[in-house]
Amino acid sequence: MIKVCHLTSAHADGDIRIYHKECVSLAKIGYKVYHIVPNSISRITDENVNVLSFQVPEASRFKRMLRITKMVYRKALEVDAAIYHFHDPELLRYGLKLKRKGKIVIYDAHEDVPRQILGKPWIAKPLRKCISWLFEKYENYVAKRLSFVIVSTPTIRKRYEKVTTYTMDICNYPLLTENASEPDWALKKDEICYLGGLTEIRGVKEIIQSMIFVPDYRLNLAGAYSPLSFRDELVHLDGWKQVNELGFLNRKEVIETLNRSKVGLVTLYPQENYLDSLPIKMFEYMLAGIPVVASDFPLWKSIIEDAECGLCIDPKDPESIGEALQKILSDDTRAIEMGRKGRKKVLEEYNWGIQEQKLYKIYDRLLLNTNS
Repeated sequence: MIKVCHLTSAHADGDIRIYHKECVSLAKIGYKVYHIVPNSISRITDENVNVLSFQVPEASRFKRMLRITKMVYRKALEVDAAIYHFHDPELLRYGLKLKRKGKIVIYDAHEDVPRQILGKPWIAKPLRKCISWLFEKYENYVAKRLSFVIVSTPTIRKRYEKVTTYTMDICNYPLLTENASEPDWALKKDEICYLGGLTEIRGVKEIIQSMIFVPDYRLNLAGAYSPLSFRDELVHLDGWKQVNELGFLNRKEVIETLNRSKVGLVTLYPQENYLDSLPIKMFEYMLAGIPVVASDFPLWKSIIEDAECGLCIDPKDPESIGEALQKILSDDTRAIEMGRKGRKKVLEEYNWGIQEQKLYKIYDRLLLNTNS
C-alpha cells in the first residue's frame, strides 16, 4: 500500500475538505492514509484513516505557528510517506524541506492567501499590502519547487499557472452522501440559517439586522466568533431576539440544521479574496433543497441565476437582505421550486464525486512520473 500523509497545523480534526473529502476518498481506493492534526486524539477511524495527533499548549498566533508547524513536520518524518499533502501556508517551509528529501509534495491552497491578508483585522492596515506582496513572492518561490499545487477555485488556479504547470483546481463542493434523500418541505420550521465563520466581513451583523423584516422567523446562527468580542456587538442588535445561537456544529448537526431551515444565507462582504471564491455553504444550501440569498458578486450571481435557486443582494444592506427573505418566504411554491432546481444543479455538477476523480488523477500522475 502506498503511504500518503495529509498535514495541517491550523485546521481542526474532521475538517470537511481535508478529512471527509480528500483523506477518505484516498483511503477508499486503497491508499494507506495518514492525517497529522494537532490537539486531537491519535486513532484509526472508521474510514480507515490513521489520525496522528499531539497536544500543544495555548499560545500567541506567532508562537503557535512556530511550535505547531515544527511538531507537524517531525510527525511527518516519522510516517515516511511517498506523498505528503499539506494544507496550510505556514507549512510551506516544511513542504520545501520534504521535497528536498526526495518526497512527492502537494500544496493544497484553500484560499488566495495574499488577497486574504489584505482583509486580516489582526494585521495593521498600513502593513497589509507590503505583507501581502512579500508573502506572494515567497509562496510562488516555494510553489514552483513543489510537485504539485492543488487549489480550491479556477481563479486561484489561474494565478498559479503563471508560476507552475503542475496545478489544478479541486473545488470544495458537497458530499452527496451527506444529504442523499430528497428534502421534505413539510418538515421544515419557520427558520433561516447561516453556517460558517462569525466575523464582521462575512456579513453576520447585517444578517441579524435583516431579521426584523421577517419577524415571524428565527435565524439558526452556527459557527465560531472571531474575535470572541464580536458577539458582544451582535447581542445589542434588534434582530438578536430572533437568533438561535447554535455554536460550532458537527457534520450531523449541520445536516439537521439545513433540513429544518427554509433559506440559507451567504452574504460575505466584497473583499477581494471573496469575489471569486466558491463557498461550500452556498452549495450545501443548494444540496439541501433550500433557496439561497447571496452577495451579488458577478460569479455568485451567475451560478445562482443559472440554477434559478435564489436571489442576490447587496450584503451590506440589511433591508435588501430582508426584502429578499420576504420575497422567498411569502411563496412556498416558489421557494420549493428554487430549492429543487438548486439541488438538481449540485447533483449534476457541483459535487465532490466529480472533484475526487481529479484528485485521483493528480496522485496517479505524480506516482507515474516518480516511477518512470
